[in-house]
Amino acid sequence: MTNEWCGWREATERALYGPDDGFYTRPGGPGPAGHFRTSVHVSPLYAGAVATLLCRVDTALGRPDELALVDVGAGRGELLTGVLAALPDEVAARLRPCAVERAARPPGLDARIEWRGELPAPGSVTGLLFANEWLDNVPVDVVETDADGVARRVLVRADGTERLGEPVDGADAEWLSRWWATSGAGDAAAGPALDADAAKGTAQDAGATRGQAPDADALGAPAPTTPGLRAEIGRPRDEAWAEAVRTLRAGLAVTADYAHERGDRPLFGTLTGFRDGREVAPVPDGSCDITAHVALDACAGPSARRLTQRAALRALGVDGRRPPLALAVTDPSRYVRALSGAGAAAELTDPAGLGGFGWLLEPVGEACAGLLRAVDAG
Repeated sequence: MTNEWCGWREATERALYGPDDGFYTRPGGPGPAGHFRTSVHVSPLYAGAVATLLCRVDTALGRPDELALVDVGAGRGELLTGVLAALPDEVAARLRPCAVERAARPPGLDARIEWRGELPAPGSVTGLLFANEWLDNVPVDVVETDADGVARRVLVRADGTERLGEPVDGADAEWLSRWWATSGAGDAAAGPALDADAAKGTAQDAGATRGQAPDADALGAPAPTTPGLRAEIGRPRDEAWAEAVRTLRAGLAVTADYAHERGDRPLFGTLTGFRDGREVAPVPDGSCDITAHVALDACAGPSARRLTQRAALRALGVDGRRPPLALAVTDPSRYVRALSGAGAAAELTDPAGLGGFGWLLEPVGEACAGLLRAVDAG
């Protein structure tokens, strides 16, 4: 790593994906599971739910001869491995599982899984594209308001030291004005101003599961020109998601991540780091994961639907209900297994934790629209 000043987007790209010493790409690393828990790592129930969704996509597409499952940001292939184990044999026999991951293929991975460093070609895939906690690791620039309330790009060195750079302009300023709460204050030529009165979030709470946040109501809203307000410009994520969706010829694209809405953006941004199961300062030297919440509403295309993970998983059969106590008498071992499953399901659907994550579903073609429509009722 160099010690030069640059924006957070450039610094994060080097820190996470540098060819020799990137946090995710360095040889021999443990992968994401060694540093934080995602839904995939919590329980096989998550892979089972994705398998259920894949079967729905398969049916909607008329059971094609070749059905694709593309896992974007595949880590060490845990999700694909779990889905393959959960699928009916007839579906698994037609499946073309593909992992998209910038790290090297892990040893011992199922030979059926294709491993690639880039997305498939546009229009080349029929099936389901699934991205679990991928967009939060697509690097973004950070901006902060100066004493006049003008949003300036935050510059950072490899040791995490920051300073303010030039005002935001061009496409990034347009994104900030449209998708992050803004005020009319400030010189438009100098860059937009962040409006504290329209945002109510907080920085990410400490914990080994990424994305959990404390109650935002505890913070008051300072004046629109308050120095120190921060935002993450999500334009690169919008573009990354649009590129991912374009790989589909027909089917469904889904991304699941911790997110915020335009009317509820956090006052001080969400940029943070994780290392060895603990939240740490986001230092871009390759020593930790660097992540930030996703503006999924900005990513959404015209046919997309957004819902919570709780609603999506319930629609796919994961609801966290405890087994009846009578089962403990008639079949104790089955009761213990069911109780364990209910605990894992409750964690996956907890609205204050993983269940509060956002799912963005974008169908390509009419066949896969409305596959989770049942969630509207509950």
